[in-house]
Amino acid sequence: MPTLILLFLPFLFHLFSPILPFPSPTCFAYNTSAGLVPGKLNVHLVPHSHDDVGWLKTVDQYYVGSNHSIQGACVQNVLDSLIPALLADKNRKFIYVEQAFFQRWWRRQTPSIQTTVRHLVQSGQLEFINGGMCMHDEATAHYIDMIDQTTLGHRYLKQQFNVTPRIGWQIDPFGHSAVQAYLLGAELGFDSLFFARIDYQDRAKRKVDKTLELVWQASKTFGSSAQIFTGAFPENYEPPSSNFYFEVDSESPLVQDDIDLFDYNVPDRINDFVSAAIAQANITRTNHIMWTMGTDFNYQYAHTWFRQMDKFIHYVNQDGRVNALYSTPSIYTDAKYAADEYWPVKTDDYFPYADRVNAYWTGYFTSRPALKGYVRMMSSYYLAARQLEFFKGKSKSGPKTDSLADALALAQHHDAITGTEKQHVANDYAKRLSIGYKEAEKLVATSLACLSQLSSTGECQIPAAKIQQCPLLNISYCPASEVDLSDGKDLVVIVYNSLGWKREDVIRIPVFNEDIFVQDSTGKKVESQLLPVIDASLSFRDFHTTAYVGVSPKTIPTHWLAFSAIVPPLGFSTYIISSDKGAAAKSGRQTIYKSHQNATVEVGPGNLKLIYTAHDGKLARYINTRTSVEEVLEQSYGFYSGNDGSVDYQASGAYVFRPNLTYPIRPEWPVLTTVLRGPLLDEVHQKINSWIYQVTRVYKGREHAEVEFIIGPIPVDDRIGKEVTTEITTTIQNDKRFYTDSNGRDFIERIRDYRKDWKLQVNQPVAGNYYPINLGIFMNDNTRELSVLVDRSVGGSSIRDGQLELMLHRRLLHDDSRGVDEALNEIVCVQDECIGLTIAGKYYLRIDPLGEGAKWRRSFGQEIYSPMLLAFTLQDKNDWTMSHLKTFSGIDPSYHLPENVAIITLQELENGKVLLRLAHLYEIGEDKDLSVMATVELRKLFPEKKTIKVAETSLSANQERAEMEKKRLVWKVEGNSKGEKALRGGPVNSAKLVEDFDSLGLNWRWSAFTSEQEVCEGTSAILMTKIEELVERKITQRRRDEPPETIMRILYIEILQFPLIILELEYIVVRAFVAEYAA
Repeated sequence: MPTLILLFLPFLFHLFSPILPFPSPTCFAYNTSAGLVPGKLNVHLVPHSHDDVGWLKTVDQYYVGSNHSIQGACVQNVLDSLIPALLADKNRKFIYVEQAFFQRWWRRQTPSIQTTVRHLVQSGQLEFINGGMCMHDEATAHYIDMIDQTTLGHRYLKQQFNVTPRIGWQIDPFGHSAVQAYLLGAELGFDSLFFARIDYQDRAKRKVDKTLELVWQASKTFGSSAQIFTGAFPENYEPPSSNFYFEVDSESPLVQDDIDLFDYNVPDRINDFVSAAIAQANITRTNHIMWTMGTDFNYQYAHTWFRQMDKFIHYVNQDGRVNALYSTPSIYTDAKYAADEYWPVKTDDYFPYADRVNAYWTGYFTSRPALKGYVRMMSSYYLAARQLEFFKGKSKSGPKTDSLADALALAQHHDAITGTEKQHVANDYAKRLSIGYKEAEKLVATSLACLSQLSSTGECQIPAAKIQQCPLLNISYCPASEVDLSDGKDLVVIVYNSLGWKREDVIRIPVFNEDIFVQDSTGKKVESQLLPVIDASLSFRDFHTTAYVGVSPKTIPTHWLAFSAIVPPLGFSTYIISSDKGAAAKSGRQTIYKSHQNATVEVGPGNLKLIYTAHDGKLARYINTRTSVEEVLEQSYGFYSGNDGSVDYQASGAYVFRPNLTYPIRPEWPVLTTVLRGPLLDEVHQKINSWIYQVTRVYKGREHAEVEFIIGPIPVDDRIGKEVTTEITTTIQNDKRFYTDSNGRDFIERIRDYRKDWKLQVNQPVAGNYYPINLGIFMNDNTRELSVLVDRSVGGSSIRDGQLELMLHRRLLHDDSRGVDEALNEIVCVQDECIGLTIAGKYYLRIDPLGEGAKWRRSFGQEIYSPMLLAFTLQDKNDWTMSHLKTFSGIDPSYHLPENVAIITLQELENGKVLLRLAHLYEIGEDKDLSVMATVELRKLFPEKKTIKVAETSLSANQERAEMEKKRLVWKVEGNSKGEKALRGGPVNSAKLVEDFDSLGLNWRWSAFTSEQEVCEGTSAILMTKIEELVERKITQRRRDEPPETIMRILYIEILQFPLIILELEYIVVRAFVAEYAA
């Protein structure tokens, strides 16, 4: 910018001018009242403390300051010392982020201190930014969890302080996602987003181009309508150089301004300040720069920081070359906006992240896979538990879901789900999840018992049925189903479906008896199948049950029972398992193929056929008889040996993936391939080696393959850490291109050895091409596409054309020098026996004709995230059927959600209010049939509830949408970045009202619509007139060139006797509503 260069020339001249000593102050009242000065470089000093909610210490240890031998950090001290420091000078400011800490502190304060803090918040001295319970990760967290943890913090701040955070502050996560920018940024009402960690090559180029700050348009569907101003810091989230740290034990030189004492240094320190300011200004657009004054767990004695900043502001402004002021990111953002600058545009994301050569932070995409799987399992359970709590009705006395909500919120922290914490901290996160689950489990059991109970009064009585669940079903342990039914008892299985569509799935549970059969709720026999429980599964089950539960299993299941369940949307069906030798389930046919056989083996009872070669047990071909897709398909395992850092001190560790060599894992000889066949599914069992076992399943009614793996303990007797992968190989010619999801939402194109924003210098051809995967990865060519979906966060890539690779497990022996100071070497102990961690997980694969894979990825992806919830009770089937509902749905029996819409939140709040979030699952152009506007009838979602009012809100439900949109900043950008107009949902004009509703067979004349904050109310006699007047007025008010409706428009509807409410959902968006229901 030419004007900016001219502005800085005097500053550069003054750097070499002599500065006279400042006179010794006669009093110690420094002038800190500086505001923004036009035409001068403004240095915004932003005091902050970055407080991890767990990393080297647990969240509670960090708060109280215990376990000091690991780290001297005490957040309680930070907040205690902050308040008097702010009160000492009204110009001082501070920002705070982590609500998990602040809420701990706030609950212990006196009413007087709480009043004081409220005044500090109202005056702007203390500002809450980001506002979630933690600073969540952006690579391994699912978007539903990111929304939930943010909502917990935002609603608390609204209730306690009536504030709505407007700044995103993701300063420490290790790379940044597109979903964070548009969904957890723009859709929260944030005006800007700031962070520190971007690739070192990217940062270097942006410094030269002055593009560290930009406008991020992360959604290809919404473009400029979901943009957010974004700033990456020049280095880290700390002060600009080592000369400006002022914690008690910091080594930076203090401003010594008493000339009666030795070491008077005011001129030198002011020169240091001005030099650092101008250096940053020369890589920044406009005359505003931000200094992040603080770092991890700073301000434990806040006066040490503020005293020095007071002096700098006082003396720097006396010097006059630059202007220094206390500031916040909000003030800084407003100053940037007021500068009327044109900004560059970014449209992709900031993955992967490397902080130097050979140091790609892509290992944490997979680190601690068991914890990642546990978090995902608890996330889906929390979603279902909140639904059941809503249908039953929230009880003040409990049980509740609050404990699980808090535990899940902490688990999203960027040193929690990432797997980059110390082992004892990972244990703490898991413990909190377990405690939360236990309470939620009681809620689910009570809700299912009440909802299934027939009562003449219509009220839920004290449940007589003992409802049990099986949280360790993933390791084949389920005491509730492993019961002896030979004595005449029946096992009632309640299957709950948390999705908004009717669903059919195969249920698999371990059982004790062989002579059993299954009936549905009408008494009709259901087709079922028995499969033997394998030895590998039993040994895995026995050891880990003892480790996690503390007791050995009392029974040994003989078989898996599989049966097909059909469950209504947001509802349950019941199935009854009984013993009868004459009507037992079919046992699968078992065939063992040995290595000397040369035949091929066809597996699959339905449209999908997998072809194996018998002599080596390898998968060879994939055939779909319905779609006529036939493809060479191979699947194998391998591992990367972890670099030990002996050459350049960069080892592979919890954060960094630094492979040394690649080794294929060859199956042990002779290869035994066991095939189990039956009417519902076929299974292929393969022992790959002594520490990898795999089961591949093909279901009759499905067109994908399910691969279940047991990996571990990874051997390290050779002193080599290993990072285990699976490779799926085809002949698809994807030309280096593949696609990975962003936090379970948008799919982003990746190109091997390429970055969109700079010319990549390739130094790690494997690690530098790894990306985070939460939902799935796919690749395609001109005719076909291969998709792989996962059950937890993993890292993956396409390292070779035609091949997709997933990293499933890691065990390493060296620390990667990023602060955790501990090797990623997880072990599990039973008494004195400790072994390396073994994990059990699944992934799913499918090959489709080009353009037809999105429907499976989106629909089945929802099923993976929200598996059927199973509950069991041992009853007499006749007594049960006479006293209980056979099936239940919270949705009108004649209705279900559209295929492209999902309910991601249904939660009863307070005072009869309910939070509902609906998500459109498809991006624009993703699917020819389902990438379209969707219509939802809210009234039919909950027919048993009388709706009083519905208001559309921000994503975190802390403000109405209309209010948020009025405050939104619209930034000027370079070039033409508008592209196609974003298609938005919302109220429609009268012509479209008739057309759209008629096409769906709806009686549009009884539909109530309103926009912004207008309320349509009245009796049915005058309803039609009022709607017509409202629509006509709105059409008249709107200009023909008005931009499309905003992403989450406020819909505020008063419902009296209206039979239905219609909403339109735009592509890939999540919309939040707060509804009030009559008691």
